[in-house]
Amino acid sequence: MAKPLLEVGGLTVRYGEATALRDVALTVETGERVILLGRNGAGKTTLLNAISGVVPIAAGTIEFGGVSVVGRPVHAVAAVGVAQVSEGRRVFPTMSVRDNLLCGGGWIGAARRRELFEQSLDLFPKLRERLAQDTGTLSGGERQMVLIARGLMLDPQLLLLDEAFQGLAPVVIDEVLAAVEKISELGVATLLVEQNTKALNLPGRVLILNAGRLVFSGRSTDPGILEQVKRAYLDEKPTANVGTTT
Repeated sequence: MAKPLLEVGGLTVRYGEATALRDVALTVETGERVILLGRNGAGKTTLLNAISGVVPIAAGTIEFGGVSVVGRPVHAVAAVGVAQVSEGRRVFPTMSVRDNLLCGGGWIGAARRRELFEQSLDLFPKLRERLAQDTGTLSGGERQMVLIARGLMLDPQLLLLDEAFQGLAPVVIDEVLAAVEKISELGVATLLVEQNTKALNLPGRVLILNAGRLVFSGRSTDPGILEQVKRAYLDEKPTANVGTTT
């Protein structure tokens, strides 16, 4: 049986004396969409940062494509196929949209970069109209589109999206949701971290992180999924990790 694209086991992350993640285990299959929900402080961003090499881990394993990426620097993790789109809309405001999209991925050949550039603009047609515009003059929703498109320019096999809906108007969230769904059609797996339960409009596997532990696993198409998610959100004292999910 083929190994998952991403396999995390027994992952523990600490900040000083505080434990942010405790014995977390999960998998993401090639081309799969996984929706990770949780409240502020649940450890969602820490999980993504551990996978992408931003923060060190205290214990556990992280394998991508069957190879350990623990201890690798961020650029090395990106080069093997993991791209993270962080929260906060951190664009280069005085650079054009075009230059923002083309600023990374130096290991990718010119022909593939042109292909990725066109794919990204097909996902977000609004950006095609604004290629020469300084990115700092865009709306919040348009800046979020730039960030996702820039992540795709790294030619990832796995895209990590951190709070992609934060602060966006409902109509813009719908645009981003549609783009995320299309990303799967390109064969790119996504791990979408959110507080907003509108993410459940996407078909995919649903995990909930609470106080640094995984406490729920289901699918967004399961009957009554919203009520199950609400109950898991209200669980103040998680007692067990669901383990590796499939």
